[in-house]
Amino acid sequence: MSIDITARRSWRTIVPVVAILALTSGTLAACAPAEPKAAAATAAEHAGMGHEADQGKVVALNAALDKLWADHMQYTYRTIDAFFHSDQALQPNLDRLLQNQKDLGAAIVPYYGQEAGDKLAALLTTHIQEAVPVLTAAKAGDDAGLKKSLDDWYANAKDIADFLSAANPENWPASATEPMMKMHIDQTTVYAVDLLKGDHAKAIADYDEAFSHMIDMARTLASGIVAQFPDKF
Repeated sequence: MSIDITARRSWRTIVPVVAILALTSGTLAACAPAEPKAAAATAAEHAGMGHEADQGKVVALNAALDKLWADHMQYTYRTIDAFFHSDQALQPNLDRLLQNQKDLGAAIVPYYGQEAGDKLAALLTTHIQEAVPVLTAAKAGDDAGLKKSLDDWYANAKDIADFLSAANPENWPASATEPMMKMHIDQTTVYAVDLLKGDHAKAIADYDEAFSHMIDMARTLASGIVAQFPDKF
C-alpha cells in the first residue's frame, strides 16, 4: 500500500480532530484494562496444578511479543510523523510498519494456527490502512469525513478485540480487550495531534504513555497464551 504523500496539512486544521477527540476519548482513563497477570504468576498457578512452566520459554515469549508491539508503536509514530513532515521517510516507514502486522500475525501461528495468524495480520493491516483517511480528512478540514474515518478506525479496533476474545475467552475477555484496543486508538490520536501541531515535546510525552500501555497489552497477550497452552511451556 502506498500513501498520497502530497496530503499535507497545517496545524490549524487540527481543530476538527480535537473536536472529535472531545467526543470519543473523554473516557480514556476509565477505559484502562484490568491489570494483566504476570507471566511468572501464571507459571506458578500451573505449578500448583502439577505443571511447572519452563521459565525460559515464558521469558522468550514475553520478549518476542514486547519487541513486536514495540515495533508496532515506534513505526506507527515514525510513519505519522513522516506523513506530515518528510516525504522521503514516509514510504520506507510505512512498508516497515505493514511488515510488522504480518509479523504479529505470524507470532500467534504456533498457538492458534495459520488461519488465525492470517486473520490477525489482515485485521492489523486494516488498522494501519484506516489511519490514512483520519489524517487526510483532518488535513482537508472535512468534519464529516473525519468523524466517519474515526468511527471506522474504532470499529476495526473492536474487530481486533473481538478476534482476540474469541481465540482465548477465558484469559482475553472482551471486558479487557475492547478497552485496551480503544485506548490504543485514543492514545495514537492524541500524539498524532501533537505531531500535526508541531508540538514534538508533547508528542514524545504522549507517545511514552501510549508505549507503556502497549507493553501492558503485550504482557496481557503473553500471559494469556501461557495460561491457555500450558503444555507448550
